[in-house]
Amino acid sequence: MAANLQTAWKTLREEAAHCTRCDLYKCATQTVFGEGPLDATIVFVGEQPGDQEDIAGKPFVGPAGQLFDAALEEAGIERARTYVTNAVKHFKFVQRGKRRLHSKPNGGEIAACRWWIDHERELIKPPVTVALGATAARSLVGKVVTISGTRGKPLTLADGGECWVTIHPSFLLRIREDADRRTERQRFVQDLKRIRDRAKKLAA
Repeated sequence: MAANLQTAWKTLREEAAHCTRCDLYKCATQTVFGEGPLDATIVFVGEQPGDQEDIAGKPFVGPAGQLFDAALEEAGIERARTYVTNAVKHFKFVQRGKRRLHSKPNGGEIAACRWWIDHERELIKPPVTVALGATAARSLVGKVVTISGTRGKPLTLADGGECWVTIHPSFLLRIREDADRRTERQRFVQDLKRIRDRAKKLAA
């Protein structure tokens, strides 16, 4: 069974590597697919790959990923035991000289890429799926939702799975005041601790 599951996931990843469901593949370096154990009790869904993720081909390896790793460690969650992916699998950006600046995916791009996230979750069947930010929440819930209106409480997805919404770690990088950043980071860690406890309960 485990071997069949792994084969199905590898096939899905290989198909995603050639995805042309929207136009983002034309400028991105590569598809950045999810990674992690297929028996993970928590699936984290971000927005899209950033510049460093696009080059490396792995999710959450840039500055936001480093902050994410540190917050997970503080919350007592081992990243290696979670599955990490993105709502949109190609990097959307605007070229500014030599720099590639992040550009938020639109509704059509989110909808086109939802096919992949749905299949990832169908294979893994996680007790808890976490939307990191509003784009991920829109992808999972199927409509526009606010973080303030959904944060800290479980949502039931169309397939019956449970979803929790919190901030994307990149939000913390944009906060200028140190005191405000520390406060919001602690809120994020507390969210992760609640998610950790909820996943343990559901997986028991």
